[in-house]
Amino acid sequence: MGISIGIREIDAKSALCRDLRMNVIRVRVDDISGMEDLAGYDDVVSLEDAGSLVGDWDAFLKRNRINAETDAIYMDKLKNEEDIKLLKPKAVRTSTGWVDMEKVNGADKEKVLKASKKENRLTGWDMLSFDEMNEMCQKCKLSWDKGRGCIGSFGPNDSLLPSIAEKRGCKILASVPEGAKSGRTYTPDDAGILLKEIEMLTKALPEEGKMMVRRYSGPLERTKAVAEISVSEGCGFYFF
Repeated sequence: MGISIGIREIDAKSALCRDLRMNVIRVRVDDISGMEDLAGYDDVVSLEDAGSLVGDWDAFLKRNRINAETDAIYMDKLKNEEDIKLLKPKAVRTSTGWVDMEKVNGADKEKVLKASKKENRLTGWDMLSFDEMNEMCQKCKLSWDKGRGCIGSFGPNDSLLPSIAEKRGCKILASVPEGAKSGRTYTPDDAGILLKEIEMLTKALPEEGKMMVRRYSGPLERTKAVAEISVSEGCGFYFF
């Protein structure tokens, strides 16, 4: 495992993905009480009920292109019309817990968002294909990792760079492992300090030996790119 570095895109007005990331499309709530009319539903047949009706189970899975590891039979996934007719009477309407935010009126949106966890929200960005994401990243001026996006590698968990930074009094760089562990968000002011630290360490690395120069020149260069964006765009950055 290693430590990565990224910027808070939604803070940066120039980020091409900003509006997409801020537009919540779907959310999942653990308890739909009071939101029954907003939640999505699946018509589901248990494996036991389906198995007792379809006969040759392997043939059933094959003709409907269903993965053998499925935990239940979802009616909207069935391809064979005869199987659909056969299993429909056994189907139970079950909530998915997912809510389509585009169908929620303004008064209810805040209530739905509060009922969901951050990791259970899908934005417009999440709805893009990887090809669409890559194309947008390549066009974005905030794509600091050579056109690959605004998240990249800082280094391995056992990187000596933070300890070298600590020895030189570079507090921001020295804090990287703890910042990654705690989920700290660094500010543009921190970025200004970081740029001074990077300049200092870049000059000091040769004193640590040629191996340290080869090993840590890249991480310093990448971290500098992030810090410069943080200052120019007024956005936060983080390690994880």
